[in-house]
Amino acid sequence: MALNATEQVTEQVPVDDFQALEEKIYRTIEMYKAARKAQDAAERDAQRVRQQLEERDEQLAVLRRETVQLRKEREEIRVRIEKMLEQIDLIAEERAS
Repeated sequence: MALNATEQVTEQVPVDDFQALEEKIYRTIEMYKAARKAQDAAERDAQRVRQQLEERDEQLAVLRRETVQLRKEREEIRVRIEKMLEQIDLIAEERAS
């Protein structure tokens, strides 16, 4: 019975239709391969971007620490200069008197 069904299907499906279906399947396979290749490339790109982002985050943290340190040093220098200027003013007042 299965043999009869196969013979009936073979008789019903012309060879041209089978070849067209075969071509569609091969095109689908090629499209799948191309899509997979594109996906792999996109995943590599995404990984590279994530790595660059991590590096930038690290650089940003370093720059923030440096900025805080420089502001602290600037404030210390400002205080020292103000003290020197006060001393200069005192010397100038003593000379003027």
